[in-house]
Amino acid sequence: MKARDKEKIQNRLRRIEGQVRGVQRMVEEEAYCVDVLTQLGSIVSASEKVALLLLKDHTEHCVRGAIEDGEGADEKMEELMGAIERFLRV
Repeated sequence: MKARDKEKIQNRLRRIEGQVRGVQRMVEEEAYCVDVLTQLGSIVSASEKVALLLLKDHTEHCVRGAIEDGEGADEKMEELMGAIERFLRV
């Protein structure tokens, strides 16, 4: 994983962590349900962005490297497709 990507991912995860704490506080304070749902939607969206960054990084490094080396390319492609299927819940 590139250092820049790692930093982006860690920053996004920290923001998600803060959002989750905020939702916990909202539930504790019995905030309006629609407001809580809105915040949960933001958490889901932020999590999906992290997953896309990870998929991109994996494709650019692991999969590309296997294809360029000519070794294990089929396995890496299958692994990538499995990860995408799990991410999309297909």
